[in-house]
Amino acid sequence: MKALMSTAPGGPETLELTETETPEPGQGEILLRIHAAGVNFPDTLIIRDLYQFKPERPFAPGGEAAGTVEAVGEGVEHLKVGQRVAASVGAFGAYATHAVCQASSAMPIPDEMEFEVAAGFVMTYGTSYYALKDRARLKEGETLLVLGAAGGVGSAAVELGKAMGAKVVAAVSSEEKAEFCKGLGADETVIYPRELDKDAQKALSKSFKEATGGGADVVYDAVGGDYCEPALRAMAWEGRYLVVGFPAGIPKPPLNLTLLKSCQIMGVFWGAAVMRDPRANQANMAKIQEMIAKGEIKPRITGAYPLEEGAKALAEVEGRKVMGKLVLTMG
Repeated sequence: MKALMSTAPGGPETLELTETETPEPGQGEILLRIHAAGVNFPDTLIIRDLYQFKPERPFAPGGEAAGTVEAVGEGVEHLKVGQRVAASVGAFGAYATHAVCQASSAMPIPDEMEFEVAAGFVMTYGTSYYALKDRARLKEGETLLVLGAAGGVGSAAVELGKAMGAKVVAAVSSEEKAEFCKGLGADETVIYPRELDKDAQKALSKSFKEATGGGADVVYDAVGGDYCEPALRAMAWEGRYLVVGFPAGIPKPPLNLTLLKSCQIMGVFWGAAVMRDPRANQANMAKIQEMIAKGEIKPRITGAYPLEEGAKALAEVEGRKVMGKLVLTMG
C-alpha cells in the first residue's frame, strides 16, 4: 500500500510518500480500501506533535476516509467485503490507500454518494453535530455565533445550526468568506481582523452583540486566541460556549464573565466521545446522512488533491485559506 507518512515532527513539507505493507484487520475491525480522505486542521497538529495523541512514527495522518471494505475481521457481521462505507479511522491513518479501523466506526453510504463527499463529512459534521446537539443542546429559535465559519467544522456548524432551526451568525476573516457563509445559509456575517488589540477586541464584541441581536445563546469557537474574549463578552444569559479548536492560539478567558452571564464553557472532544459511546455516534451519523439525503445540509468539497500532493492540501488548511473542505484522492 501507499501512504503519506510523518517520519519526524514538522510541517506538511516533512511528509514522505512511501510503500509499506498492507495491514490485516483484527477482531471487530475492517480493512478499508480508501478512495478519498478528509483533510482537517488536527492533521496539521498531529504531525508537529502538538495534538492530544502522539503516535509512534512513522504514521500517516488523517482521521476520516471513504472507500470499500476489502476484508473483515473476526466478529464483524454488519459489514461485507465490497461494501461502500465512510469511516473514522481514529486520530491518524487515512492518508493512505488502505487503513484498518473499528467496524463500529464505519457506516454504509448510498451508491449515489461520491467518495469525496463521504470522506468530507465524517469528522467535520460529526464534530459539529455532537457539539451543537449533545453538548450545547441547541434549540430552535436560539442564536448561534460561529467563529471560523468558512472552514471545515465551521461551515458544517453553520449548515447544521440552520437545519436545527437557529439564527446563525457567521464570523470570518474576509468578505469572500462572508459571501461563502451566506451561501451556506448564514443569517448574518461579521468580518473580524487578522490581529486584535484591546480596542479591536471591544469593537468586535460590539459587532457580535449587534449581529446576534443582543447576545449569542451558543458560541461555536473553532478559532480561539484573541477572538475568544470578544465572543464570550457577547454571550446571552445562560449561554453555552463551545471550545472546538485553537488555530489562533489557546485563549485565557476571564472567568468572571461566566459569572456575570451565568454561562457555561464546554469542551468538544468528538474523537474521545466516539470511543466512549460509539452507539451514540452511530445515531448521530445516521441523522447526518438523513439530513444530507433530504438536502437540509450539503458538504462543500472545495478542493481535491491526489495523495502525493497531500502536503499542499495540509499547508492550505494550516494557513487558514480553505473555505469548506479539502480531500485527498487515492486514484
